[in-house]
Amino acid sequence: MEAPLRSLDSYSRFISKILDRDDIEKTTITVWSNSPYSGTAEGEVFFKDGLRLRMREELDFDAGLITSYGYEVYKNETRLYWYDDFPHPNDASLASTFPHHKHIPPNIKRNRIPAPNIDFNHPNLPFILQEIDEIRHQT
Repeated sequence: MEAPLRSLDSYSRFISKILDRDDIEKTTITVWSNSPYSGTAEGEVFFKDGLRLRMREELDFDAGLITSYGYEVYKNETRLYWYDDFPHPNDASLASTFPHHKHIPPNIKRNRIPAPNIDFNHPNLPFILQEIDEIRHQT
């Protein structure tokens, strides 16, 4: 199988395949590019039980990397948590996964924890979907 982060076509196929699930009501995720070397994946995934993923990824197909991202998970209109790559170099608790981290309640904007399963070097969507599945089984 072709490495998903190496071309617009391969990443589009990867997204389409991983989101082909019975528990998804609809998705607005699109992958586009204005260049053969870079692209963007952006949109939302609406799950049948009211969970929703909003995501945006900036992609470098030449290097095979995600260069920037944001993943937000909601239950109906309540934001449960989010991941981002905004660096917080003065927060020693995040050093192990710098710059990757997760915002969690309480005080979701300032309460950040390391994100060991999020990376620039591979697609993050499989882990995000697995985490959403775990939330679903907890409720």
